[in-house]
Amino acid sequence: MLSKNQVVMARAAVEKLYEGTCEIVEYQKYTRENKSTGYREVPVAEDLPCRLSYRRKSGTGQTDAGAAVDQEITVIMAPEIVIRPGSKLVITQNGATEAYQCSGKPAVYQTHQEIYLELFGGWA
Repeated sequence: MLSKNQVVMARAAVEKLYEGTCEIVEYQKYTRENKSTGYREVPVAEDLPCRLSYRRKSGTGQTDAGAAVDQEITVIMAPEIVIRPGSKLVITQNGATEAYQCSGKPAVYQTHQEIYLELFGGWA
């Protein structure tokens, strides 16, 4: 277990690596004027510092459509940020913006959390 001072120093080192920003969007239920139920995208957090990390899981595979690369995408951010299951994460890093969805439970550490992502395919 790290001391409080060690955690502060380690967290500062991790946060120096953040190159991107994240917006968290939830698909929330609301009541329309006609009393029917609808759903809409609601931003719940914006401009959160983060870092995308990419890792190739295995070599290139061949499909009917051509070569396919199996890639693992992870976002690293502060451990106190809560991301509800089913949320959409819009991440901008190195001038590129992409929408993702969480594909698993976050791995939360004292200094950061790591969340595995998939490209956003639409609301369930």
